[in-house]
Amino acid sequence: MTEHSTPLTAGQKAPEFSLRNADSEIVSLSDYAGKNVIVYFYPKAATPGCTTEACDFRDNLNSLRAAGYSVLGISPDEPEAISQFASDESLNFPLLSDPDNAVAKAYGSFGEKTFGDKTFVGTLRSTAVVDPEGRISHVEYGVDAKGHVARLRDKLGA
Repeated sequence: MTEHSTPLTAGQKAPEFSLRNADSEIVSLSDYAGKNVIVYFYPKAATPGCTTEACDFRDNLNSLRAAGYSVLGISPDEPEAISQFASDESLNFPLLSDPDNAVAKAYGSFGEKTFGDKTFVGTLRSTAVVDPEGRISHVEYGVDAKGHVARLRDKLGA
């Protein structure tokens, strides 16, 4: 049996969320009202692909900010795990905890995936860009961690 959440498309209202960050403080999408925000979903902190992607966002954050974009990373990890990940990799943007995958599901970022010879259900690597009006301006599913941020910067003109 396969399980997939429904993907979002450009123009849709971005699903609101309130999640705990690495310090267990609540961060909401509404905190970014009137701004562009990149919301990216990653499966698990401190794994090779997720580390590559997070460090790529870290290394490109100044240019993204200069172009008017904030970045939020969301995974099913608990705040303690994302706190350690953020510290270990000197991440300079908020990571948020979605342990029940409710936000991943709302964003179409949850479903069946295969890793090696195992198939399981979980958070799918994806990115949604939310515009200042709270609408999806760009969304990508099945993201390849390597080179993702460079491709996204090209798309966004950042």
